[in-house]
Amino acid sequence: MGFFSKILAKLGIGSDTAEAAPTPGATASTVAPAAPSSPKPVAVVDVVAQLEQRAAANPQKLNWRTSIVDLLKLLEIDSSFAARKELAVELGCPADLMGDSAKMNMWLHKTVLARIAANGGNVPAELLD
Repeated sequence: MGFFSKILAKLGIGSDTAEAAPTPGATASTVAPAAPSSPKPVAVVDVVAQLEQRAAANPQKLNWRTSIVDLLKLLEIDSSFAARKELAVELGCPADLMGDSAKMNMWLHKTVLARIAANGGNVPAELLD
């Protein structure tokens, strides 16, 4: 599981999209082809409501709206520099930003929110600008 997948899982995004695995011991010739199905609508997750609820229950004052560190802390995911750098590499952070932790963090915050939105998270436009 990639780092970004952990973020989606904590938000409950994409957990029901995994395809069922074939029955153990079944071969291609014994498995009936799947019937065509209509695409399932993507469930929209209210990310802001979830994060606000987590922030209210957290004893620390965490500003997840502007800080990738605080966002990761709210989701109870490693927010260390090494973890953020791993996430930045996974998401394709430009090399010129990787050398400046502040610029990398700003890029990472915007990119994570945009990717959450692209995967079915309801993220307001003002957080994506």
